[in-house]
Amino acid sequence: MESPVLQTVPLGSQWPTLDPFLFCAHHDDAYPPGDDRMAPAVPIDDRDLGQDFSGLDGWSMYHGLEVPGFPGHPHRGFETVTYVREGHIDHSDSLGAAARFGRGDVQWLTAGRGIVHAEMFPLLQRDGPNPLHLFQIWLNLPASDKLVDPYFTMFWDGDVPRHRPADGVVVTVIAGALGAAEPPQPPPNSWAARPDADLAIWHLRLDAGASWELPAAAGRETGRVLYVFGGDRLRVADTSVGDDTGVVLDASVPGALTAGSTPVDALLLQGRPIGEPVARYGPFVMNTEAEIHQALRDFQDSRFGGWPWPDQAPTHGRERGRFARHVDGRVEQVD
Repeated sequence: MESPVLQTVPLGSQWPTLDPFLFCAHHDDAYPPGDDRMAPAVPIDDRDLGQDFSGLDGWSMYHGLEVPGFPGHPHRGFETVTYVREGHIDHSDSLGAAARFGRGDVQWLTAGRGIVHAEMFPLLQRDGPNPLHLFQIWLNLPASDKLVDPYFTMFWDGDVPRHRPADGVVVTVIAGALGAAEPPQPPPNSWAARPDADLAIWHLRLDAGASWELPAAAGRETGRVLYVFGGDRLRVADTSVGDDTGVVLDASVPGALTAGSTPVDALLLQGRPIGEPVARYGPFVMNTEAEIHQALRDFQDSRFGGWPWPDQAPTHGRERGRFARHVDGRVEQVD
C-alpha cells in the first residue's frame, strides 16, 4: 500500500501549518504554586517581564507582568481555536464577554472585523503546582468573511466527543466528524462550518503498542498534518516518528499508526485550502497589504470596541469555576 508520509519536520514552539491553518502554538508550562494574586509564588525579577518566553524552570510569563499569559491584544481576519488539556485560561474581550475554561475545554473565537482579548493563566493552586498545557490554532477566514461580526463559543469538555476506534486508541474530536463522533457546531462564519472544507481537528491518544488506521480524508484537495507531541515513537505506515515531530500526510491515502513502547499523543489538523493570498502583520491576517494598513488604522481609531475592563490583564477571582458570559448576557456555569 502507498505510504501517506510526504515529509517530516522537527517542531519548535510554533508548529508549521498548511492552508487553511495559519499557526499552531503549543504551551506546556510547569507553573509553581500561586500567591494571593494568582501570580507565581516565587521570585520573577530575573525574567524579562512583558517578553518572557524563556522557559526558565519549565515555564514562561509570556507577556504577563504578574499573572502569566497574554494581556489585551487585537485580532482581525481569522479565528483562534484554543484547546486546554490542563490548567485554566481567563478570557476577557472588548465586547464584554468573559470566560474561565480549561481541563479539556475548547474556545473557538471568530475575530472577524476585529476584537481585543486577554488570555491570562491564573495560578489557582496555592499549595501545589499549576501545570498548563494548551494548543492555540489560528484558522484563516476567506475574504468574504474577513469582516464578519466577532463571535465566540465554548465547547466544554463534556460536550466534546471521544471516538474509540480500536483498543487503546482515543480520539478527541474537536472539529470534523469521525465515525459516530459528531463535534459541536463551529461558529457560523468559520471555514470549518462549510461541509466541503473537510476540516478536522483531532487529538489522538494511543496506548503503548496500540494500532489504528487513520482513514483517508473525503476531499481530493485536503491537506493534513499530524503533530506528535508525546511519547517516544509512533510508526506512521513505514516511517518511524519521534516526539516533537510533524508529519505532512497525503490525506487521500489511509495511514496505519502504531505506538511504540510508551503512550503517544498527536494532534491532527486537516482541511481544504482556502487558496487566497495571505497578508500578515502580527495579529492581523488579511488578503492584501492595503487591508493590513486599514486594519491598523481601524484599531487605532476604535480599539475594536474599547476595553471595558479595569486593566489589560483581568482575571476572574480564585474561587470562580469554569464559566462563560457571552455578549448577549447569557451565562454558562460549568463548575
